[in-house]
Amino acid sequence: MNRLDVRSPDEAHRDDDAYIADCVAYIALGANLNQPEVTLHSAIRALSLIPGTHLRATSSLYRTAPIGLKHQPDFINAVVSLDIENRHHTPPEALLARLFEIEAQFGRQRSIPNAPRTLDLDLLLYGDQIIQTPALTLPHPRMHQRAFVLAPLLEIAPDCQIPELGSAAALFESCRDQSITRLPQPSQLSQER
Repeated sequence: MNRLDVRSPDEAHRDDDAYIADCVAYIALGANLNQPEVTLHSAIRALSLIPGTHLRATSSLYRTAPIGLKHQPDFINAVVSLDIENRHHTPPEALLARLFEIEAQFGRQRSIPNAPRTLDLDLLLYGDQIIQTPALTLPHPRMHQRAFVLAPLLEIAPDCQIPELGSAAALFESCRDQSITRLPQPSQLSQER
């Protein structure tokens, strides 16, 4: 698990040992256009700057085969966890709206389902909340069927429980046939040379 300190200078003074989150949100990231690895690193930085949140952890990057439309580049995926300082100030709907804003900053255009994309940000979990509205479904409705979500999620939250579905680890067992490769960390690349 990577613990990145990518807080703004204003937040850097906060004593992490004394910090207690109101709840934790998990966000999946994916991209397969332009330079997806660079995009995901930049998107993680953007996520770390969302007011009222604190980046808790970020997974490794994973290369995955596309689902649905097969004739497109492989995706690069990751999952991050954000501590929500106050769920009343940053409710899930507001967090989702911020995710859409970040996608737009990276040139995301919504056309057909499973289309190639510059950046996709999915709100997977927001604490243990269960929400079903036209704008938001939590837990994310297909997260338990996707190795590209479950593998990085389990890397940063090995004991994760998905409300009404159970253990993420048990659910991952049914996705093991999906193509997914963990990419080496930049420090691993320099050691291999």
